Amino acid sequence: MRYSILLRPSDRPLDSDAAGAADAVSISSSSITAPPSSAQMPKRSRSKPKRRATKLFVLDTNVLMHDPTSLFRFEEHDVFLPIGTLEELDANKKGLSDVSRNARQASRFLDEIVTSVAGSTAADIRAGIPLVPKAGEAPHGRLFLQTEAINGELPANLAMGKTDNQILSVVRHLQAREPQRHVILVSKDINMRIKARALGLAAEDYFNDKVLEDADLLYTGVCQLPADFWDTHGKDMESWKKEGHTYYRVRGPLVPQLHLNEFVYDESGDRPLYAMVKERSGRVAVLETLRDYGHAKNSVWSVTARNREQNFVLNLLMNPAVDFITLTGQAGTGKTLLTLAAGLTQVLDEKRYNEIIVTRVTVPLGEDIGFLPGTEEEKMTPWMGALEDNLDVLNASDESGGEWGRAATRDLVRSRIKIKSLNFMRGRTFINKYLIIDEAQNLTPKQMKTLVTRAGPGTKVVCLGNIAQIDTPYLTEGSSGLTYVVDRFKDWSHSGHVTLARGERSRLADHAAEVL
Repeated sequence: MRYSILLRPSDRPLDSDAAGAADAVSISSSSITAPPSSAQMPKRSRSKPKRRATKLFVLDTNVLMHDPTSLFRFEEHDVFLPIGTLEELDANKKGLSDVSRNARQASRFLDEIVTSVAGSTAADIRAGIPLVPKAGEAPHGRLFLQTEAINGELPANLAMGKTDNQILSVVRHLQAREPQRHVILVSKDINMRIKARALGLAAEDYFNDKVLEDADLLYTGVCQLPADFWDTHGKDMESWKKEGHTYYRVRGPLVPQLHLNEFVYDESGDRPLYAMVKERSGRVAVLETLRDYGHAKNSVWSVTARNREQNFVLNLLMNPAVDFITLTGQAGTGKTLLTLAAGLTQVLDEKRYNEIIVTRVTVPLGEDIGFLPGTEEEKMTPWMGALEDNLDVLNASDESGGEWGRAATRDLVRSRIKIKSLNFMRGRTFINKYLIIDEAQNLTPKQMKTLVTRAGPGTKVVCLGNIAQIDTPYLTEGSSGLTYVVDRFKDWSHSGHVTLARGERSRLADHAAEVL
């Protein structure tokens, strides 16, 4: 039996005489063999994975003024800056505010990028300038600057004289010019993003500065042990006593999830356990029992802990081995009162620190009241109402010396508390100070770094705040400086954090916090 197979020209040997012809080749059935096995097949070179399509991000000015390093945080994607963005950077570079400093820093970064290409011309800029690594980032994209007049079609009621509308026009033009690319506007301005989406343009917030996407995932510093903890972790347990504390060395699956100086508790049995994680290595941890500051004999400046979290807080504040403490929680949970009480005890009674320094961000809740007369401390007085209220409470708790004794104590306390403005913190070094940073949720990560790095030998820094009450523009729960340091310091052996959940101000305040 014979078969006929028709070969395409591409299947035939290269022969000039037979080029372009299709011949019938006769072969016998005996010459037909089975197809080769996979082992006999020649190995084909594996095709390289397709490179992910790069996006083009158009940056609004507020992104650069919020984070100058945002230019380098888009990985392999490209960045486009409209002329309107550069104009607004130039208009906001004058001044002493953080916004002005960020605008100047963003301009310096842009100058370095443009001048990094020797003899760069308009053609080079149009082709895109490679982004150089900066601020720990390793971008692989390019920077594009607007080099031509762009008049994108926008609705007639959007005035082209406004910079925001000019940027929207640029985004629409780029979207039409490069339909194969995903062009995205990045802006911290909510209304700007709304207008962009209404025009059918892709718009996003700037997320790269956020430590957490969900504030509920923020580290609380407290962990409730499961009911079967001792059954699963008590095997080969070791325990000993030292300096009034009991220590337990435990092993088990929960240990890798714990953090240094995290508080753990078990209230299921007859004898509840309240302890702190002192050491952790793999699946082995050492727990140290706490001092009970809820008992009157352990009161701090006549203040005792009213709940479990307040007891945890006082154990941190009174621990000389802990240099950095963050406390979060709603109003009325006792953050300021406990911090001041611990500070006064360690400054006046134990002589551990020289004085207490209190500072905070001066963000008004309503209309600004203008310039204030007086010294630095007198100018800060209107912002320190919470401090004054708590000092009154602490002073009234001292009944040993009568009215004259309280007056003398009040004068002594005031002499050891200094109120400082954030504006004059740069370049300072605090030695043997008890530094309180109030309303820390309104600080940016950069401002927080500026403050914490002021700490010299023997200084303890305590940051207080409620991340649900942020007043600084463009700052969110996920990008707050307080959230930033809570996340970055949670595994350092000389730091601690507690989230206070229960209010202790009054039953009226507690009820209002729940229902309003």
